[in-house]
Amino acid sequence: MTRDDYLALVDEVTEHDRRYYVDATPTISDVEYDRLAKQLVAIEVAHPDWVAAWSPTRRVGHEPVSDFPKVTRPVAMLSLDNSYDEADLRAFYDRVVKSLDGDVPVFSVEPKIDGFGIELVYKEGLLTLGATRGDGRIGEDVTANVKMVRGVPLKLSEPRTITVRGEIYMTKAEFAAINKAREEAGEELFKNPRNTAAGSIKQQDPREVAKRPMRTILYEVVDGERYASGHLASLELIKRLGLPTNAKNTGAKDWDELIACVHGWQDQRDALAYEVDGLVVKVDDFAMRGALGTTAKFPRWAIAYKFPARQVTTVLRDIEVNIGRTGTVTPVALLDPVDISGTTVSRASVHNWDQVARLGIGKGDRVLIQKAGEIIPEILEVREKGPGPAFEPPTECPACKSPLEREEGRVALMCPNRLGCPAQLLGAIEFFASRHQLNIDGLGEKLVRQLVDEGLVKDVADVFDLTVPQLLGLERFGKTSAQNLVKAIATAKEAATFSRLLSALGITNVGNVLAKPIAQKYRRLSALRAACRAKDTDGFVAELQEIEGVGEIVALHVDTFLRDEHVCVVLDKLEQRGVDPVDHVIEIKEGPLTGKTLVVTGTLTQPRADVQKKIELAGGKVAGSVSKKTDYLVAGADTGKTKLDAAQKHGVKVISEDELMALLG
Repeated sequence: MTRDDYLALVDEVTEHDRRYYVDATPTISDVEYDRLAKQLVAIEVAHPDWVAAWSPTRRVGHEPVSDFPKVTRPVAMLSLDNSYDEADLRAFYDRVVKSLDGDVPVFSVEPKIDGFGIELVYKEGLLTLGATRGDGRIGEDVTANVKMVRGVPLKLSEPRTITVRGEIYMTKAEFAAINKAREEAGEELFKNPRNTAAGSIKQQDPREVAKRPMRTILYEVVDGERYASGHLASLELIKRLGLPTNAKNTGAKDWDELIACVHGWQDQRDALAYEVDGLVVKVDDFAMRGALGTTAKFPRWAIAYKFPARQVTTVLRDIEVNIGRTGTVTPVALLDPVDISGTTVSRASVHNWDQVARLGIGKGDRVLIQKAGEIIPEILEVREKGPGPAFEPPTECPACKSPLEREEGRVALMCPNRLGCPAQLLGAIEFFASRHQLNIDGLGEKLVRQLVDEGLVKDVADVFDLTVPQLLGLERFGKTSAQNLVKAIATAKEAATFSRLLSALGITNVGNVLAKPIAQKYRRLSALRAACRAKDTDGFVAELQEIEGVGEIVALHVDTFLRDEHVCVVLDKLEQRGVDPVDHVIEIKEGPLTGKTLVVTGTLTQPRADVQKKIELAGGKVAGSVSKKTDYLVAGADTGKTKLDAAQKHGVKVISEDELMALLG
């Protein structure tokens, strides 16, 4: 036997893998396949210098890894905007046609597989990278694990360099088989195929990944216009290269064909071998896609049409009271477990206490629930009353016993004890340390929970007392990681400005935008507190309202916050630890927006913080709400009706992001 004979056998076994795992149309029996696979292994043992990197035998797994390297991709994996009914879909269709000056494009219609997003990179035909979605721009390198997925070819049929995206998933039958084996072994059952696939692909040991029967379907070619004029043609290309695509993909050339295709899918979903939660509708032509563009979050040329939610009934056992980071008191229904769309549901949202009253729900009621958008379970109505009385809203916080408040015009009950309530502590510290606030690198959710559980941090001020010896006492904390965190805290303290500190404290309605003019007036936290102490509430609120963009409601929130006894204790501790940064007065130079006040809203094509910075550098001011002092409302996609109505009321000019860029020059 020669090496050419060996390579021919590699190609033969690879082709049988493709027919079995990709096309689901095997042409040989399992016995025949096993014979060929054993022959391939025997040759590689005898001739180790012949072994090809793309041989099917290379799916054997490596040693476990401790973590996954980060991957920054040049083209972000954007999410899709959602539609839940025909009216939403029609609105998308009309927007596209209008934006294309009346031209009606061909649309692709593809089943939306409920799987785990993945990106595959092939260089000269060989698989070199498999990366998770992550935040869209930055994912994790899980190449070793992706190679364990049988439907992912290690080598293409041509030496192409190409990047593709898709979903890793499990079929219903394979998922059921896994759970049956786990049940027989006395192990906890997996909840649903999607979560199982996601958890599997992020296993630390590729050998464990190889034990899970996963598959993949690819739905997008990155920079597809390099290979074809349209999306469906690009999918045909990668199919010829040996990559798995969905045989159910189809096209529609107008609205009638599109809606007929959608209607035809309603009865197909349960017959598929895998879970789908809707359809993805895309403009096929790449040139038209370029003309339509994208927002910061979504492409304007695609939308996900979600199937109508499935509904079931179950018994309501109790209401749990949850306290959010901002003090919002939310009712959560505790239910008898019930299966919806492959997920076991035992909790459901009731949104707020007004909704609890409208539904009239009580203990023991049989209620109708659905998964809103196939994700969040919610109660729709009471089908049969139980023996218990209707639930009443709580009057005090279950965590700190503070009397609950309800602001005028709001439906939510609130716990006012922002920095002293144990239930708000985790969220308050996470928010305080987050990137757009104090930006303490490494202080994430898991570590915050550890610090709170161990009693090392009882409020945000305690973060600045953390030492290396304290951190070394925590589980899985080494000397280097402890030193890095202490250094990050010191760096954040040094780099902090008063405006960022003010925003990080979480005062209701005081975000990054409104914190800036307040910080410009008072310069530092100690001065703001002194001004508050020097006047009564009416006087201080009036003083705050002199600041551009600060209205009566915001001013009252600031006053209430600064006078709260629990807050005062924490703020005293911050000042004692030297956390009292100054904001220098900004000297505004003459620019195209000098003397102008702008409000920025909606979804933009660039980060909002960058847009606001450009406005300020051009001499403009950024406000948080529209008033008679506003000169321009910069309206991105999905701008809310409230701000548009306010602009109309005050005669404020509404401009697009492109018009703003033109003003900026």
